[in-house]
Amino acid sequence: MEKPDFEKLPKNIEAEQALIGAILANNKAFEKVSEFLLPKHFADPINAKIFEVMSNIINHERAADVITLKNYFEQQGTLNDVGGVNYLIKLADSASPMTNVEYYGQFIYDKYLRRELIDTGYQIVNSAMTESADLGAVEQIEQAEQHLFNLADQGDAQGDFIDFSAALGSTIVNIEQAFQREDKLSGLPTGFERLDKRLGGLTKSNLIIIAGRPAMGKTALATNIAYNVADFMSRNKNIDKKNKGVAFFSLEMSSDELAARILSTVTQTPGQNMRTGEIDNAQFTRIAAAVKELENIPLYIDDTPGLTINAIRTRARRLKRTKGLGLVVIDYIQLISGSTKRGEANRVQELSEISRGLKILAKELDVPVIALSQLNRGVESRDDKRPLMSDLRESGSIEQDADVVMFVFRENYYIHNEEPKQKQNETPEHLAQRVADWQKRDRETQNLAEVIIGKQRHGPIGTVKLFWNGQYAQFGNLANEEALPEQIGG
Repeated sequence: MEKPDFEKLPKNIEAEQALIGAILANNKAFEKVSEFLLPKHFADPINAKIFEVMSNIINHERAADVITLKNYFEQQGTLNDVGGVNYLIKLADSASPMTNVEYYGQFIYDKYLRRELIDTGYQIVNSAMTESADLGAVEQIEQAEQHLFNLADQGDAQGDFIDFSAALGSTIVNIEQAFQREDKLSGLPTGFERLDKRLGGLTKSNLIIIAGRPAMGKTALATNIAYNVADFMSRNKNIDKKNKGVAFFSLEMSSDELAARILSTVTQTPGQNMRTGEIDNAQFTRIAAAVKELENIPLYIDDTPGLTINAIRTRARRLKRTKGLGLVVIDYIQLISGSTKRGEANRVQELSEISRGLKILAKELDVPVIALSQLNRGVESRDDKRPLMSDLRESGSIEQDADVVMFVFRENYYIHNEEPKQKQNETPEHLAQRVADWQKRDRETQNLAEVIIGKQRHGPIGTVKLFWNGQYAQFGNLANEEALPEQIGG
């Protein structure tokens, strides 16, 4: 496909000249367009160069007019390249009223977007016509989507200061909603009462990290929360359809495995029995009924391995636009691919970029984002193996970017694997006592899990105990929980 003729591309040279003339006449006009208009948005390269020089002069708090521009270009030896002094005088004579400056700026920017759209279409056609072993059709579609999203984000003129009165109005709406709700939560309920009480629910635009060592139950907790939220959304008629939906990016497990976990939890059927087919007719009937009931909950699973943060962002935005979205869950951060190929030494920097991207995703889509994270082996070397915030330090800037950091800890995992062995010269009676003590501790902790809130930007930190049933990969509320000391901070 031939590249489009420049002369036929959308542009308005007169608008460019009028805008530059207005700024030359009154440099204060620059403030109206400086946040979104860039030199590359001008179709005429001469106008683009003049606007760039004007911008630099004004940003250095000096006057930009025909004289200062003439002196600058003469010193650079490029005055003739920009049309000479006569063209600068012509621009000054083309000045539009100051009230029209922002309109002309938006007009110029709109023409730029149209040229970029045409160029994107040209690239899409040429890319599709050229087969590549490294880039399939699906990857090409994602690239095209990402380019369009990036294009929409460039020069965004909508961001600006918000009056404190407007911010207060938004805050009082959130408080009123929490006050009117029976559960007194401002965010989405996790399904775990004491956790919700600490967090206030899952708050919009928050990045929530669930971290832990392998086998602690990170994925199980995230899956339980995702299902509980999706079930809440399907039953709550007051939630706007565009905010109904849970996106689960499962970079480790397949969608089938994730669905089987949820079925195991919902139907109280051991996952092992489901995998081996060792179920009776009653269990099969219960599973079939659950499948029919769960078909309509707004839970969407993407099990594509090795996604980049840009691909996750693209797919989440698409889901929000087409079906609705209120929560994003990602399992897990360390399996997200970097946007560029880096060496092992730069993995920490890469993780920092990923965690920052997740926070931006939460703010951009105005939904809570739950991201799981592995912890390093340093936890295993301590006597008390409960995770600490310092255990995240080697995972880039996760600790800084997160609004909430929670650690999943099951003491029983360690106790169960520490069955006493007979020591040299130890009597059978003493060994029997140690085994009895170990069995007692094993039983007492078998169904206990802890969610340790190590950071909460807007609320208390501390520990919440939950019920745990490994057979069904299920967390739940404890009937009685001994309250642990609450610390304020975050």
